[in-house]
Order: sequence, then structure tokens, then C-alpha cells
Amino acid sequence: MLGLSECYTVQDYKIEMKRKLNQNRQERDSAVAVAAIASLAITLLVLGLRGIRSLEWIELLTYDWMVRLRPEQKPDDRILVVGITEQDLQSRGSLLQLPDSVYAGLLAKLRQAKPRAIGIDIYRDTPIEPGHAAFVQELKQNDRIFGITKLGDATQPTIQPPKALPSEQIGFNDVVIDRDGILRRAILFQPGDKGEPIPSFSLQLAWRYLLDTKIEPKPSAQDPNTMQLGQTSFIRLQPNDGGYVRGDANSYLVLLNYRGGTRTIPMVSLGAMMAGQVPLEDIRDRIILIGNVAESGKDFFNTPLSAGQSEGRMPGVIIHAQMVSLFLDAATGQRSLFWFWPEMAEDFWVLGWSILGGILAWRSRSSLVLGIAIPVCLLGLIGFCIWIFFEGGWIPIVPPLLGFILTLGSGVTYSAQKAQRQQQMIMRLLGQSTSPEIADTLWQRRDELLKNGRLPGQQLTATLLFTDLKGFSSISERYSPEQVLNWLNEYLDAMAQLVQKHQGIINKFTGDGIMAVFGVPIPHELTSEIQQDAKNAVDCAIAMEQTLSTLNQQWQREGLPEVQMRVGIFTGPVVVGSLGSPIRLEYGVIGDGVNIASRLESLDKDRQPSACRILIAQQTKDCLPEGYQLESWGSTSLKGKAIEVEVFRVVGHTASVG
Repeated sequence: MLGLSECYTVQDYKIEMKRKLNQNRQERDSAVAVAAIASLAITLLVLGLRGIRSLEWIELLTYDWMVRLRPEQKPDDRILVVGITEQDLQSRGSLLQLPDSVYAGLLAKLRQAKPRAIGIDIYRDTPIEPGHAAFVQELKQNDRIFGITKLGDATQPTIQPPKALPSEQIGFNDVVIDRDGILRRAILFQPGDKGEPIPSFSLQLAWRYLLDTKIEPKPSAQDPNTMQLGQTSFIRLQPNDGGYVRGDANSYLVLLNYRGGTRTIPMVSLGAMMAGQVPLEDIRDRIILIGNVAESGKDFFNTPLSAGQSEGRMPGVIIHAQMVSLFLDAATGQRSLFWFWPEMAEDFWVLGWSILGGILAWRSRSSLVLGIAIPVCLLGLIGFCIWIFFEGGWIPIVPPLLGFILTLGSGVTYSAQKAQRQQQMIMRLLGQSTSPEIADTLWQRRDELLKNGRLPGQQLTATLLFTDLKGFSSISERYSPEQVLNWLNEYLDAMAQLVQKHQGIINKFTGDGIMAVFGVPIPHELTSEIQQDAKNAVDCAIAMEQTLSTLNQQWQREGLPEVQMRVGIFTGPVVVGSLGSPIRLEYGVIGDGVNIASRLESLDKDRQPSACRILIAQQTKDCLPEGYQLESWGSTSLKGKAIEVEVFRVVGHTASVG
């Protein structure tokens, strides 16, 4: 073996370091390129899935979940709903429609309390006697009463409003239901037969209320096609805003920012109102909505608040009250409409999380790091989106979450496959001669050991063990090659197992000889660790002696030759790493310590006081604890060494060595 100084010049060292730097840079650039390509490809995949509406349903469910997370606002004291209950219908002898006389009496009572606006969310396209004339009279003498019409569509005919009301006191009560049956959006305007914008019922009521505070609708300064009401421009919901994909582009829609559940809208029953149980101050200056809240009316809708709420679905008149409350809050600056990122910003949002997933997958080798980083990232993404939602914005959660997980998963899979190839390469380098503990430690710290298919050279202190059989050549001459091979394999197998058991590795077999190393491939820097390596090597040699005795007894019975062996052990600095080319690599151990151990094994071959002669140098002796029986052979000049070495023969140990 050659020492390090004999292998490298200073110039060679500089060239090697430059080559390694270039290799590291190429490996880093390659990893960055792979991560970037994977992130971009998965982002395009996620955006493609989003574009065909495959993710819309789960994004809307996530929206509903965030709506339910928000704390409810206090009841809106500007609004009062007069609900027609099941008891109201039964007490007046009707399970379907109340006569016009009931509404005439209700309107007369409300008129005395002077509300700002009254909305009748009940279809009155035909007279229902008795009391129609009185009902018409109430409608004509109060310009604060608003009725409803249903514009309908190809499947449903239009329902006309009460004839006594002028067109400026009419609004449609159509609502838009998402594909999953949830009502999440509010309609402000619908195009009429001639393309003119027709306002909704709830918007008409909000306008009338705000008119008394000198707030009127006007075109926005930024966009004349956008309505501004007070402080807020009601920006039209675009088809791809939030989690929607190719949403309604014909109607003027905004996302319905629910105030909360049904209890956030004050409500009294028709019976309580008619019985005078509602104080006038609870009516004055309010918006009064009259509508059916009885189950038999079948005017109920699923909302984002339906799931997990005891009150379940929400009556239509409460839905319109929620819309009115939102319009009033937006106009007065008390509560904002939902805002959204531009579509391109959302795309970059998805790309950013995909890149983050790729970075984690390609840079994090430790399962512990991944185990901590993944939940932190996921909670960070979800937490940020919830915080934005609480601030009035809706940004996508599902697409970036999916991009992050897919990129991370593909990266981890790729890294796992790469790691498997590296592991196979390492095991080819070391053979199958390492102990399980060494192999596991080696693999856990593979990044420190493996660079571009090579184990980088590193200097460390190890204990070298060389063995050889005495008279092997003469034995080979007396037996057939097949007999010699089987006999030798049995011997080498037994010795290799002892090396593994004592935490060493077999570096190579040299015919009938063995070169084993203790303290590699992970550098041991502590003195206690180096001493333990030396002890392991000596204990291994003593165990070899005991095993050889057993083998000799077995071979004697089988008519096979008995043998003697020599062992040389030295503890000192060596350099370890890959030797060879990418075609043929081996785990090399070079340095002066290798030469000394080899020379100790072959020292004075004829001096064989026992079946197994174990020689160690002073450096190894200094590492051993008490309890070893040693015999000094004095200071000896080894072949090729100018400096003499103190040599000791290991006679045994006070305790048995396994």
C-alpha cells in the first residue's frame, strides 16, 4: 500500500479539488433543473385540472368550511323579517296562501311605524280574496313598498309583480344556485328583454334605505360599467374568481358575504306583529322583509353555513335579508365585499407552492426534517388562506395544496429511487462485509460520503487488521482445487462473520488472507471511539484464534488439513475513499498504517508460538484497556520502514472474548 504523500502532489490535489467543485456544481444545477421542470409540469397539470372544473367542487367545499370558521357578526338592527310561520298559516285556515286582507292589515300596521322600506317576498301576481282592494290601496299610497317578480328562464315562466306597484318598486328575487346546490352568490342586476339592467329585490331595498342617508348608486370612477354605492365599488364577480371556473358571465354577481346564520337577522312572526307584540321602535327606520319561513312553503336554500349548523337550510326571505345587510355594510364601509387575486397571480401562487414542494423533496434528506417541514408548510398555506379569508379575500387553497403535495411526492419518489441506486452502489463498493450497524450508519450519512458516484477521500484514524494462513501454498499442492476452494471458503466465511460481529468491515480478501478495517467509513474523532475500534480489532483476533481451534478439530475429523494463522494489527491515520474508475470501483484504504499492519502480520513468519499469532504495535496497545495479556517482542525494524516499531504479541484476555 502507498501512503498519501506518495499518491498525490500539491498540483494533483488542486486539480482534484477543482474537479470535485465542478462536479458538485453540476450536481446542484442538475437537481435545480429537475426540481424546476417537475414543479412547472405539475403546476400545468394542476391548472389543467382546474381549467376543466375538476377541482371546483372541493374548492367550493373549502370555501364553505372557511365561512363556518368565521365568527358570526351581531344581528343587524337595520333589518327586521316578518316571517310567516306554519302556525300563522294554520291559524288563518290556509296551508298555501294567505288572503290579501292579511297583507293589507299588515302593511297598514307597518305604515304607522314608518319603516324606511318594506319588501314583500311573496308572489302576488293574481288577487286572492278577500281584501284585494284594500291591499292594492296600501300598495299605491306607500312608495316605500317593494314587490317581487321572477324573471324565469327557459325552464320556468316569468312570474309577474303586483300590478299596483310601479316598475321602480319591483325587483326580481331570482337566486343563483351552484352546481352542488349551495347558494353562495348574490345577483345585483339581470339583463331585461331589451338588455336593460333590472335590479334585484334586495338591491332595491338597500337603495331605498340608503337614499335617506344621501347615498345613491353611481358609475364607478374606475369603470363606468361598475356600480358604486357609497364607499364601495361593487366589482362584478368574474367567471374564474376565487374557486369558480367558467362561472356565470351574464348576470351582475357578487359573492354573498354571509353575516352569519339565521339568528344574525332579527325576525318576528306574522302573528306576533298582528297581535301588537312588536314595539313600534323595533320597526321604525328599519327595512322590513315579509316572507314565508314555514316548511310547507318550500322556500329554503342550502348555504355554506348549512353543514354543521343546527338550523340547517336558510329561508329565502332570510337570504334576501343577508343580501340587503351586505349591500348596506359595503356602502357604509362596515363590511367589505370579497376580493380576489388576478388569475395570473393565482397561477404564480400555485407555481410557488409547487416549487416549494420540489425544494423540500430535493434538498431534505432527513425524514425528520420532512416530517417537521411538511406539516409546517401545509399549516402555513391553510393558515395564510384562512387569514386572507377573514380579511375579506378568497384565494385558492386546493390548487396550491395539490401542487405542493404532487411535487413533493414526485420529488420524494425520485429521491428514493436515486437513493436506492446510491445504496446499491455503496453496497457494491463495500461488498456484503459490513456489520448491520455500520451499513445503517453509512446509509444514514450517505450525503457526507457519496459524491457523484464516488466516496470522497477523507483522513481518519482507524485500526487495520491483516490475516494470513501459514503454509497455504503447500496445502494447495496436496489437495484438488475444488477441495481447497470449499475448505478455504468455510474458513473465510467464519472469519468474515467475526469481523462483522466486532463492528469491522472486510476491505478485501487476498487469497487466503483478509484485510479488515475498524473505524470506517464514518470517521471516529473521539479518543474513546478510536480506543473502542482498537479493542474491537483485538477482540476479533482473539475470537479468530478460538474459532480456528474449533475449525481445526472439525477438519481433523474430516481428513482435511489443520492450519495456523498470523494476525497483524495497527492503529493509526489512514485515508479512505473510492479507488478506481466508474467502471470498477473499490473502497480503498491507503496510508502508512496499512503498511505497518501488513508488515506486522508477515513479521518473522517462522516464529509461531501458537496456532494463531496476534501481533500489535505500541499504538494499538496504548488504546487497550486493562485485562489483556501481552508479550513484548521488543523494538523491531519492519520491512520498508526506517523507524523501528514496538511490537507485542496478544496472548489472551482475562475474560472470554466472543
